[in-house]
Amino acid sequence: MAGKTAPTELGTMKIGTLLKMYAVPGIIAMTASSLYNVVDSIYIGHIKDVGHYAISGLAVSFPLMNLSAALGTLVGVGAMTMISVMLGQRNYETANKVLANVLSLNLIIGALFTVLTLLFLDPILYFFGASENTLPFARDYMFIILLGNAFTHLYFGFNGIIRAAGHPKVAMGLTLFTVISNAILDPIFIFVLGLGIQGAAIATVICQLMALSYSLRFLSDKERVLHFPRPIFQLDWRIARQSLAIGLGPFLMNCASCVVAIFINQQLRKYGGDLAIGAYGIANRITMIFVMICMGFNQGLQPIAGYNYGARQYSRVKEIFILTAKWETLVTTVCFLICVLLPGPAVRLFTNDPQLVRLATHGLRIMNCGFFAVGYGIVAGNFFQCLGMVKKSIFLSLTRQLLILVPIVYLLPLWLQETGVWISFPISDVLATVIALFFIHSLFRKFDQLKDGEEPTLLGSSIQ
Repeated sequence: MAGKTAPTELGTMKIGTLLKMYAVPGIIAMTASSLYNVVDSIYIGHIKDVGHYAISGLAVSFPLMNLSAALGTLVGVGAMTMISVMLGQRNYETANKVLANVLSLNLIIGALFTVLTLLFLDPILYFFGASENTLPFARDYMFIILLGNAFTHLYFGFNGIIRAAGHPKVAMGLTLFTVISNAILDPIFIFVLGLGIQGAAIATVICQLMALSYSLRFLSDKERVLHFPRPIFQLDWRIARQSLAIGLGPFLMNCASCVVAIFINQQLRKYGGDLAIGAYGIANRITMIFVMICMGFNQGLQPIAGYNYGARQYSRVKEIFILTAKWETLVTTVCFLICVLLPGPAVRLFTNDPQLVRLATHGLRIMNCGFFAVGYGIVAGNFFQCLGMVKKSIFLSLTRQLLILVPIVYLLPLWLQETGVWISFPISDVLATVIALFFIHSLFRKFDQLKDGEEPTLLGSSIQ
């Protein structure tokens, strides 16, 4: 029975073929996911008379959305890693327990986050860079998004687990469904029903709820290796601790993104005003399309690296990293060329306001001057997380955004005003990539000392 077999091709099939098989659906899904947010921004930016402030309000909400996503990745990414390794070790019972943990933990954490955030929503948004002009738009959008927060966590968590369990096309199909349905519902709720920015949020939550319903049905099928055990709601604290420990790296990376976004918003508001924040929101949306393509490659990398590491096939683990790093560097180089040479047409998709177009074009060009180096850094941080090397993953996750970018974003505007904020990005991109190169080189030297099948005692992995 096809559903009762583990994805053993992960340990035997040619690496290039595997990456194509697992990464292409991931790339399509993640690109679609980024377009999901881009579509919201495009429609919101063209709301009559208030679009420029609405898109600035949306940019103010980014840190809060990042914080919500961080809590989702804390649970989901750790679970994906554990499930990939457990399938490689043929430990199906534990893999199913991890799945049940994801359901319980996401509901608990998501509900708590929603309640606490709604109680203090206005002060949080002011702290994140809102003004009297942008607060109403940020509040209207986030209120709806937060009501569906727990379900959003579950949808993204289960989508990643379905992919890690050897069903990347199903995961891709669910993401494409949410994107297409959101693109259809957005103009209906925003313009036809006259709900404005709230309409975009309502469309988002509805689409994710529909995809979540299918995910729950898919993972309830007992004919599959990975399915919900009985009882479906259960919490194993030993598994939870290990899963949360593995997910700590990407969690901290998202928290760092939140802190950085807050700080950038505050600096841009100080030196450039509300429209400068909107310009950053537009530039960030454009850049994230290429980041999400890289994340799609990472999704292809994750089950392959995790499975082969669990099966102690170190040469294959090394090979999948090198191939993925080449492709991701190519992607970020394309982004660099587009943003530096052709920023104007991309910006005009989001707004026709002349001042906002000028600010966003200027910022997009400068902030991506070093983006060609980002691909290697993205895959390096994810690679250590895939192998359960928590400390290295956490350090690399924090390096680019928190340890390097924040001090530079504070110092440069003292001399260069708003332009100093934009220049901070390429400096941190290049420095963080140099650090990632050092860590990967050190790991590969340890791989070279091992033969396939040997215990990875030299590597100090936490998944042992």
